[in-house]
Amino acid sequence: MSRILPDISHWPFHTVLVANRGEIAVRVLRSVKKLGLRGVVVYHAADRNTLALQVADQALEITGVTPVAAYLDGEQILAAARASGAGAIHPGYGFLSENADFARAVEAAGLSFIGPRPEQIELMGDKIRARNFVEREGFPVAPSAIEDDDPATFNERARAVGTPLLIKPSAGGGGKGMRIVRDLSVLDAEIERARSEGLRYFGDGRLYVERYIENPRHIEVQVLGDGQGGVVHVFERECSVQRRFQKIVEETPSPALDEALRQRICETAAGIARANGYRNAGTVEFIFGQGGEFYFLEMNTRLQVEHPVTEEITGIDLVIEQLRVAAGETLGYGQDAVRAQGHAIELRIYAEDPHSGYTPTTGPILRLQPPEGEGVRWDSGVLQGGEVTAAFDPMIAKLIVHGRDRDEAIARADQALADTILLGCKTNTAFLRRLIHHPAFIAGDVHTGFLDANPQIATDPPLAERTLHVLLAAAALSTRPVRDGADAVPDLHAAIGAWRN
Repeated sequence: MSRILPDISHWPFHTVLVANRGEIAVRVLRSVKKLGLRGVVVYHAADRNTLALQVADQALEITGVTPVAAYLDGEQILAAARASGAGAIHPGYGFLSENADFARAVEAAGLSFIGPRPEQIELMGDKIRARNFVEREGFPVAPSAIEDDDPATFNERARAVGTPLLIKPSAGGGGKGMRIVRDLSVLDAEIERARSEGLRYFGDGRLYVERYIENPRHIEVQVLGDGQGGVVHVFERECSVQRRFQKIVEETPSPALDEALRQRICETAAGIARANGYRNAGTVEFIFGQGGEFYFLEMNTRLQVEHPVTEEITGIDLVIEQLRVAAGETLGYGQDAVRAQGHAIELRIYAEDPHSGYTPTTGPILRLQPPEGEGVRWDSGVLQGGEVTAAFDPMIAKLIVHGRDRDEAIARADQALADTILLGCKTNTAFLRRLIHHPAFIAGDVHTGFLDANPQIATDPPLAERTLHVLLAAAALSTRPVRDGADAVPDLHAAIGAWRN
């Protein structure tokens, strides 16, 4: 669906501050400026040499004990908004994007929060409250036990759920604190470990458990709501290829769904959003079983990392839709107007070494040449000459490809990965090529345990001896002592001076 750009003359804001960094800050700023709005970004000194500062109309430095702490400092960000004359704040994803107190503070300051209402973040951002709400509304949830219902009997009720079961922190996200239990003899110890991790990562040790679906698929549905009764879904995304509960590859449409199942799961997501009068962009996530059953997992009350694949098949700029809703506009269209064409895949480019257990890597970006070509999109916030540090998440770019069908999208992804040049720190591009060449991936037969079941994908193949010798020689000749030694003139010959034959 293509849209004419909205008339912003009557909007309550004309400057938007992006309270984030990296590729999502760049992504949001591009849509802000596309509308003719003024874009402002905050940055920590660690991000001084990044693309977001070049794209923004204004950049304001923020400080903190750590770089992450700076981006979590709501008061400092509000002060930056006031100093820049911003009338709205877009939180991106991560950091303060699902912080209800921050959303409330933004509104109390007379600014527009480009996201859901604070009470919707509180309801759907808390896994326990969200699950209870969804169950009350009649939508499918997995068998579970919730600590808050009766803390004294939680362990006993968790045992009754049966194995395998999954322990989750109520306030969790990103896989932190989640533990799979297949042997009830270790349940009590795993509960305490999960509680400790929940306290460490989120300051909240409350837990719940649910029946773990073996080898499930992870399918999510993009929803948009205007808070005035208008709600649509923007189709599903398959996010099953993960490591440590973190997504690596996302695609749409899901190869697991036929049209009947697609309609059921998408309408379920829209129904959940409709039931709470949802405003702005959100994603309803489901666990999808091998038999076609699906259960509500959680709702992310923000823009997702993988939103570009949805944009590529629908033509909808989700950030512009977020801005329109925040400005008080209705969606202005119904479900019939949302149509999809082709197939899109997103591959997350991480600074990490899959061969060494997906260990994050760091280093200067000595050379950066993103891939180009038909159906190829590169979303990133890094620049050549910048540096990848351990201060933030290791994702440094997203490669998105769009094709007429899944086969063409995979072929374009493979070529784009081969064309990607990013030198200075090890990345996972070679790993991603091996992944998308795997027969199971090509067949669309994946699940959330796919990489654990196929550890060879993460293993670097041995180098041919000749290739190894060439690389070692090139590395040696690139170091100054070796190069100086190779270029040096022996003393005997140097004594001849400028003699010529």
